[in-house]
Amino acid sequence: MSDLEVRQLRYFVAVAEELHFGRAAERLGMAQPPLSRAIRELERQLGVQLFERTTRHVVLTPPGETLLRDARTALDAVAAAAQRAQHVGLHAPGLRLALKADYDAGLLPQIVETYRLDEAAVPVEFMLGGRGEQVPALHQGRADVALLATPFDDRGLDIEPLVTEPRLVALAASDPLAAQATLCLADLAGRLLPDGAPADHDGLVLPSETPRPVRDLAQIFNLIELGDSIWFPPASVARRHHRPGIAYRSVTDLKPTTLAVAWPQNCHSLAVAAFVRAATAVAAANYPPESVPFAETFTSPVHPEAAELRSTAPSS
Repeated sequence: MSDLEVRQLRYFVAVAEELHFGRAAERLGMAQPPLSRAIRELERQLGVQLFERTTRHVVLTPPGETLLRDARTALDAVAAAAQRAQHVGLHAPGLRLALKADYDAGLLPQIVETYRLDEAAVPVEFMLGGRGEQVPALHQGRADVALLATPFDDRGLDIEPLVTEPRLVALAASDPLAAQATLCLADLAGRLLPDGAPADHDGLVLPSETPRPVRDLAQIFNLIELGDSIWFPPASVARRHHRPGIAYRSVTDLKPTTLAVAWPQNCHSLAVAAFVRAATAVAAANYPPESVPFAETFTSPVHPEAAELRSTAPSS
């Protein structure tokens, strides 16, 4: 069997994701007949059937499902190789750090300051994005390292956990539930998160489609204050963002989240290694293992709009 070509994998992935030869051809900017011929040639080359075809449906076979998973990985690797080569070829390459704004447990300024003292440090380029954008940026070579909250798909990545902290529920201060000091997920049945997803999955499992993508805290806070949504921020985010119209409450059965630093496996960058060292050192100094990070207390819920969030965690 001859080696597969990137072009063949790209054609196959398009058909596998669209499950329609016409739409796949349109997506690829080509006519349908040559695409169909290319897929038949790929099947002949591999000696397996990749699709079940009928007049109405196109369905992946088990060999096709296996190839789709590996083909995506291979295409990401090819794209990443090109991106990294171009990045290294720059006159003064920097360290591209992918993260979501405010999801740094309050540690980012100290991490960057510590990192810049390392002899291997290079200028940092901050790549702010929405939740779920950091891992693709690493896989595709658009970022060198990332700070992100669990859970995420860590295949092909090395990770170092930094800080585990509880999450709270943020709701309108006028919400009847704000009168309670502590809630459970069952109390929040029927409520929606800022992206329109139901709150009963606790915000850790991303839905396949988000009806209304929300990218920044200003939008999230506005939706909460209007009573349109609730949200499950990490305690560190809640501690840093006091708003009269928002109450933060504990949720007994809400899973915590862990801030981690992640980078591609087999990475040999001295700058990335220096950043990881800085991140782990700063996290350990601020939240040593024997401490209970982000332990939060709340004032009486009688006047939730005036509730004050206090933290026993070291200042960052």
